[in-house]
Amino acid sequence: MTDLHVVEAKPTDAAALVGVIHAAFGARPPLDPPGTALRETVQTVEDAVRSYGGLLAQVDGRPAGAMLLAENAGWLDLRRVSVHPRFQHRGVATAMVGCAEEVAAERGLAGVRLVARAELPATLTFWRHRGYLEAGRDGPNVHLAKRLPVEVTAVSVEDTQEVGRRLAKILRAGDLVLLTGELGAGKTTLTQGIGVGLGVRGQVTSPTFVIARAHPSTVGGPPLVHVDAYRLGGVAELDDLDLDTSVDDAVTVVEWGEGLAEGLAEDRLEIVVSRGVGEETTGEAEGRSGETEDEREDVRQVRVVPVGRRWLDVAVRDALAEGLAADVRSVPN
Repeated sequence: MTDLHVVEAKPTDAAALVGVIHAAFGARPPLDPPGTALRETVQTVEDAVRSYGGLLAQVDGRPAGAMLLAENAGWLDLRRVSVHPRFQHRGVATAMVGCAEEVAAERGLAGVRLVARAELPATLTFWRHRGYLEAGRDGPNVHLAKRLPVEVTAVSVEDTQEVGRRLAKILRAGDLVLLTGELGAGKTTLTQGIGVGLGVRGQVTSPTFVIARAHPSTVGGPPLVHVDAYRLGGVAELDDLDLDTSVDDAVTVVEWGEGLAEGLAEDRLEIVVSRGVGEETTGEAEGRSGETEDEREDVRQVRVVPVGRRWLDVAVRDALAEGLAADVRSVPN
């Protein structure tokens, strides 16, 4: 059995990191222009680790993977991502990427970025399979990025509605929001907040009995299309709904949409609303003076997962955190 461990690198690990970087990049095919990884020295790597940190993967106690970290404009940048040729195809790179996303979340950063080479299609495929999207190109350099999910602890019904209202500030025509959560978790409550934020007409209620409702805007913005997909048999039935507007012209919120409505748009927000009645949340709630059992039952965890290129440039966490008393944080996938 392989013993794989990923640890945060220390400056004293610089020699091990350099050994992996040189072995990995030295085994790659020649590139034009050539990369600069082989210029790394123990001193340059030690300086990089001292500044922002790094990751060292070990297999059976031997150095197997390396990654240098940097921070720029609220993102975690990955450098010199490398796996020693002796330890390829053992999940080393995947393990390091997962740990890097945890580091980004712990540091409160928006997401993770890196630069890969266009001449290495297998490398690009690796990153794309892990949710990284192309953010731009600079000659042979392909810029990849992944915005981390955001999690909010809403301690009241009003907080849950406020989360929706703040989400509305970053939504525009053509956007798709998929809401998932058990019955009574607060999906409709959150949608009501989106409706308030969009300034639409009519009371936003559960669309269970009509399947879908279209709420026109009263402020010149996009309408809200509110859909309950629980009784729909597939995406085709969404197209058959008798709505006054199309999904391209509206903000569409689909409750129970997971596994059904993803085909409506490549870019979307996937939101999971769950009751925050676990041991940790309950313990926090009990520490607030004067809070009743009923108030603790109103606690909700709202997890917002940005999907698609549309959301790379949108500061979802910042939009939610601005003026919101609830706890808002980046979390790893």
